[in-house]
Amino acid sequence: MFNSDPPTSPATADQAVEEVVAQGPSGAIALAGIATACVVAIWLAFYLFVFLPRGALQ
Repeated sequence: MFNSDPPTSPATADQAVEEVVAQGPSGAIALAGIATACVVAIWLAFYLFVFLPRGALQ
């Protein structure tokens, strides 16, 4: 898409924008999901390897 010809009329440009918007924010959702999974994995590793070995508070 980076090398495609620019639209020649405003109607064509509007149609191109509508096609892109219709696909939705799938990339942003995927990035947010990956980031959330990383945070949860780091939190779980920290809990398992730092907090649990120390034992219960007395």
